[in-house]
Amino acid sequence: MKTIRIGGVPEHFNYAWYLGLKNNFFKDKGINLRWVDCPGGTGEMTEALRTNSIDMAVVLTEGIVKAISDGLSSKIVQTYVESPLIWGIHVANNAPYQTLSELKNTQAAISRLGSGSHLMAYINAQQLGWNTEQDLKFKIIKNLEGGVRALSNGDADYFLWEKFTTKPFVDEGVFRRIGECPTPWPCFVIAARDELINSDSSSLKTILEIINTITKKFKTIPEIDQIISKRYEQKKPDVQQWLSQTEWSQHKIDKKTIEIVQNKLMALDLLSKKAPFSELVHTL
Repeated sequence: MKTIRIGGVPEHFNYAWYLGLKNNFFKDKGINLRWVDCPGGTGEMTEALRTNSIDMAVVLTEGIVKAISDGLSSKIVQTYVESPLIWGIHVANNAPYQTLSELKNTQAAISRLGSGSHLMAYINAQQLGWNTEQDLKFKIIKNLEGGVRALSNGDADYFLWEKFTTKPFVDEGVFRRIGECPTPWPCFVIAARDELINSDSSSLKTILEIINTITKKFKTIPEIDQIISKRYEQKKPDVQQWLSQTEWSQHKIDKKTIEIVQNKLMALDLLSKKAPFSELVHTL
């Protein structure tokens, strides 16, 4: 049986993969799919792809576009979540900051260089009219737990992370969310190492067919809001709101989206050059 390792954040967006694994949908097709939790997010996943620690990843669009453009031997094989990711902009509950403008030239907590939290800090700064070379400072904190520690200890001043994942910390009074920053594109894609694409595209295609079957019907699963609420320790109304604004995709990413992402990264001086569509995306 072919073993394929796939990385992703241990968050509600990826519950569909858990269902596929729990019900042996992949094993039934002769694929031993192994899920690898990557709490450090996109930066951790791109590094794992680079070092052959995983074969595939459910990864943020902007992060994987940058990583492939910078030389990562992988390709995007499909869009996973079509809707934007809503990044919450958080400060410690007892911090003096009340508005986003007050965060100018303060320390942003980021999981890793090249991560979503890193790239979105640039996008947020640009939207606020800041000088991205002078007004951004970073503290690397690895993951969400590191962000909680950094803000609580005063090692960093603000932290961008998906707002429903951090909502329990807001409810508990650990964080205050003082703003939001949606991605200007579909948020998650599925990427695979070139080695897997070249050696076993049929297994890769089967994996996509299985997950697409699950995500097509995901919102109609009986009591899915209750299941996610319990598993990820989120309030049921928050889960319902998340479900209402999240749309999964079963299609290849298009050239226009790739162009938008690359243009934004180029404008922020986060890319040295734009890569051709064929170097970023593979059609199965």
